[in-house]
Amino acid sequence: MTLLAIETSCDETAAAVLRDGQLLSSVVASQQEHLKWGGVVPELASRAHIIKIVPVVQQALNEANVDLNDIEGVAATYGPGLIGSLLVGLTFAKGLAMSRKVPFLGVNHLEGHLFSAMIEYPDLPMPFLALVVSGGHTILALVQDIGRYHILGETRDDAAGEAFDKVAKILDLPYPGGPSIEKLAREGNPEAVKFPVAKLKGNPYDFSFSGLKTAVLYYYNKLSDAEKKRQRADVAASFQKAVVRALSEKVALAVKKKNIRHVVVAGGVARNRRLADAISALAEKHDFEVYIPSLQYCTDNAAMIGKAADLFFRQGKSSPLNLPPRPNLTLTESSTD
Repeated sequence: MTLLAIETSCDETAAAVLRDGQLLSSVVASQQEHLKWGGVVPELASRAHIIKIVPVVQQALNEANVDLNDIEGVAATYGPGLIGSLLVGLTFAKGLAMSRKVPFLGVNHLEGHLFSAMIEYPDLPMPFLALVVSGGHTILALVQDIGRYHILGETRDDAAGEAFDKVAKILDLPYPGGPSIEKLAREGNPEAVKFPVAKLKGNPYDFSFSGLKTAVLYYYNKLSDAEKKRQRADVAASFQKAVVRALSEKVALAVKKKNIRHVVVAGGVARNRRLADAISALAEKHDFEVYIPSLQYCTDNAAMIGKAADLFFRQGKSSPLNLPPRPNLTLTESSTD
């Protein structure tokens, strides 16, 4: 099957073409409209998708050296995400599938992240443990098979990427916060400030980053202007260390308790070098294989949506054309149920 995939869940307009599971092209148009606001403005995002989706899809087709007559299936993200953004990509994909009389599939954005590593590691064995860390989600899940997931833990408040964005704002760093903090942290001492890692009652695999963010706020606001200038890099490095420790400790626990041999780290925060190094060190210590997608497949992209869609199309699954967008879609829900 030659498949066109579309991703518009937030502020990236993306399209990809795959043939028999092999990626032929992947195009991502980032929206610069949000930078001056320090975060994504939903109305601006949906308007930008409307403008960009046709040229992005055309570029993906051109780079794959195919045209619409070659497309045998169309997939698009239907949730979770911003309702206006989802509507643009989902409606475009449905219209294209209807006009071409080919199958349509709505893809869970979180499933896209789960299977993003398979773009480069197609023989990734299951079951595997997946840590999905992004601006909107922090989830630790056991992927037993395609469409069969057991969520071990998730954040009870802020997602890890959201915490990076909020702390970047505290430190007066540009949006998005993750890359800004990581860059500044290279100049700082991660041992300078002992920020807390939440110890939660109940589920041992759950995360919490709200208290960490607040601890950074209180610490930084007590500093004089001169101290802030001297310590900003140390605060960034110490905060980053606390986040990486929180994430890696849960992975280590799950690997030990569930006897896991394969671990995937995906989502925008997976680009963080410190996190990748920490998980790789765990892999060496506990004897498991770690799979982290290349940078372009960690952030929102249509290639991962296409990879997930290809797996479901191979099972003969598709979605109805009246499938609605689901802004609050969870990992365990599917458009083919």
